[in-house]
Amino acid sequence: MGFSDLMDSVGGLGRFQFINSALLIIPSIIMASHTLMQNFSAAVPDHHCRIPNFTMSNWNITPLALDGQTLLKAFVPHDGKNKPSRCLQFTEPQWHLLFLNQSVANTSGLQTEPCRYGWTYNKKEFNETIVTEWDLVCDLRHLKQMSQTVYMGGILAGAIILGGLSDKFGRRRILIFSYLKLAVSGTCTAFSPSFSVFCILRFVTGMAISGIILNAVSLNLEWIPIKSRTIMGAMNSFSSSTGQIALAGFAYVTRDWRTLQLVISVPIFFFFFYSWWIPESARWLIINKKPDEALKQIRRVARINGHVKEGEAITLEVRISGFTILNFFTMLSINMLSDEKNICKTCATSFGFYGLVMDLQRFGVSVFLVQVIFGAIDFPAKALCAFSMMFIGRRVTQAVLLLVPGLLILANAFVPYELQTLRTTLAVLGKGMLGASFTCIYMYTLELYPTVIRQTGMGFGSTMARVGSMTAPMVTMLEDYLYGLPLMVYGTLPVIAGVIAVFLPETLNMPLPETIDYVEAQR
Repeated sequence: MGFSDLMDSVGGLGRFQFINSALLIIPSIIMASHTLMQNFSAAVPDHHCRIPNFTMSNWNITPLALDGQTLLKAFVPHDGKNKPSRCLQFTEPQWHLLFLNQSVANTSGLQTEPCRYGWTYNKKEFNETIVTEWDLVCDLRHLKQMSQTVYMGGILAGAIILGGLSDKFGRRRILIFSYLKLAVSGTCTAFSPSFSVFCILRFVTGMAISGIILNAVSLNLEWIPIKSRTIMGAMNSFSSSTGQIALAGFAYVTRDWRTLQLVISVPIFFFFFYSWWIPESARWLIINKKPDEALKQIRRVARINGHVKEGEAITLEVRISGFTILNFFTMLSINMLSDEKNICKTCATSFGFYGLVMDLQRFGVSVFLVQVIFGAIDFPAKALCAFSMMFIGRRVTQAVLLLVPGLLILANAFVPYELQTLRTTLAVLGKGMLGASFTCIYMYTLELYPTVIRQTGMGFGSTMARVGSMTAPMVTMLEDYLYGLPLMVYGTLPVIAGVIAVFLPETLNMPLPETIDYVEAQR
């Protein structure tokens, strides 16, 4: 009896599957918040050099009743848009500028220097961010991007380490451990005394996020019948979109990065406690020669689904076909070409996606509003993706969801900065399709690898995805040299990957492969 047939005999898509899916999907809302919170915790408000404490008598100036903005003219040069310079101040106060119209004042010949007394920040939108707390501006502005790269590095390390450990020790154990790790590291991050400690804790948080995502997806879909797999996979993806919208609400209410960090970290303790109820994958138990425990879990599923008699009828003598253990490297040699294509599309999707969503301030619109729009566009995009995967197939869907957003991003690179509405529209459409591409990728990757090495394969794919997401924040620095250059880079890779995805094998309506023998026969 194949495992898919076994699931049908104990209720198929029944009460257990819905409860199990809900318990695994709900935490995904918080996972998205952790990944994208940088848009708010590291927001860069308007700022300028701080005016030193002084009395006008020190410069033999008659005391005047001046407000801060007027006094600022004597200390900080203004740019072409009549805004105070963010990183420069006059070496000596220029009192004569107080009596001149700033738009006609000539300050080109006046000596300037980097901010000597720190910075003053506009706290209209945010009370405190990591940028304002540790002055990550001007010469230190690249540290903001580095902190997100460090976080993505943690996800990469988690994919490498925890993916393999899941195949060895089980999905459930690694999931429970990752929940506890995330709850502790996320909560501790809110009390970081320095930027270096913040980065270390974010790295650990990233590792935990990776462990949760990899194992939650597998523990969910490995209990789902073939016909329902696409819908349930889409539901899991919708939760992350909900998390993006919820994040905007959390950030709008808190306005402080430490409070926001606590809001999205403390609930993880609740997920940790109830995760002990979640059963281990019966597929993994059978593969790892634990038939007694697998039979126990299958009967438990049958009982919850109301199929007690059918569950009792299943015995250890019932042969679940095709469960053998072979070497992972055999699988790689058999499936090498598909692996390379799969890795390319995973890396490209992650690269383009995080290139768009990790710098919302570039659109010149409220970051809260853009975050909500970016989250909302996912629902119709992912619904269309699920429909396409069910009736057209994984391969064509994946190719389209890479080619079209890549072209949209490339087009956006040539839209003038002043056309904010058009730039935002193109970015929203591109982001929605790349978000839907992730839905297809997770489903596709699960279906390409056999159970014996599924987590290792997913971990390998996730590793390459994190290479893309780690690189994406650093590419934004290219805008210092040429406007639109980062978008050109973000758009090119998805287009290339979309072409390559056309050559992947189709897995529509195919059972999850259990053995490397089966995959070998298919190839």
